[in-house]
Amino acid sequence: MPTYDYECDACGHTFELFQSITAPVETKCPECKKKKLRRLFGTGGAIVFKGSGFYQTDYRSDSYKKAAKADDKSKDSGSKKSDASAKKPKSESKPKSSASE
Repeated sequence: MPTYDYECDACGHTFELFQSITAPVETKCPECKKKKLRRLFGTGGAIVFKGSGFYQTDYRSDSYKKAAKADDKSKDSGSKKSDASAKKPKSESKPKSSASE
């Protein structure tokens, strides 16, 4: 839920109100009780879309995107090496003797 800035045209009182996007705009000033309240335009907050179809890097600079691609390639090549080592047959080892025998 966003925080909205309000100002009263009658008395000049300004305040912030934390309310839902779908909530109606307040019109009555909490100080002077007159219906001269108006909601101000704020600077707003940045929206970052995450999840399927949206990525934080979508709005990054070209140099950042190039560095991210290079980083992904180095991670991919590292995972291929670990996959190859996982497919090697295990060497036979002596069976462990138990201490109780």
